[in-house]
Amino acid sequence: MCGRFDQSQTARHYANLIGWTDAVFDSASKPTPNAAPGSYRPVMHVQDGEHRVDDVFWSYRARWAEGKVPIVINARLEKLANRYWSRLVKNGRGIVPAEGWYEWTGEKGHKQPWHIHRKDHRPLFMLAVANFGPFQENRAEAGFVIVTDDASGGMLDIHDRRPVVLDAEDARLWLDPDLSPQQAIELARHAAVPADAFEWYKVSTAVNRAGAEGPGITTPLND
Repeated sequence: MCGRFDQSQTARHYANLIGWTDAVFDSASKPTPNAAPGSYRPVMHVQDGEHRVDDVFWSYRARWAEGKVPIVINARLEKLANRYWSRLVKNGRGIVPAEGWYEWTGEKGHKQPWHIHRKDHRPLFMLAVANFGPFQENRAEAGFVIVTDDASGGMLDIHDRRPVVLDAEDARLWLDPDLSPQQAIELARHAAVPADAFEWYKVSTAVNRAGAEGPGITTPLND
């Protein structure tokens, strides 16, 4: 899964890295090494032919599903074709850029956080689906979730799920409105950055508190 991520560069920085020098910004959120669910984070998407970077609420539940399903922060790749997610895969594909994400190991009350990132330290372009429209009753109606897949290939000692991450070129393709939902799902399955491209280290438990900031959040702990 992905329950916290490191988005410590500006939205404009990430847009430039993906080649979106013409992007339209509706993003006032500040960089943070500790982005948490329930906050507004910049999400890259294409709307009416425009490259856009908009602040979107991290959590989602369809309006019609209130009382039927819980609010969630992730969507499983293997379920994207089902009724609940298919509309968002068609009209709400997004990219959440980041430097890394966090997972926890250990027993309850003694959880150890880990910072997971690319070995080459390139940014992550994490797949997302979102409702980019306004909400009427609850912020989660117009939220986003991060797409996750099985964490096969060596990451199981950290967690059994991980965000689906693409390189910049494939991230642009994921956002292409001409790509059909089925093609987008196949892209996510076959073009994801492999598990052996990532590494991880222990960080301070300060990251456990949503809203905690400062450069020490991402500093490796000495064993």
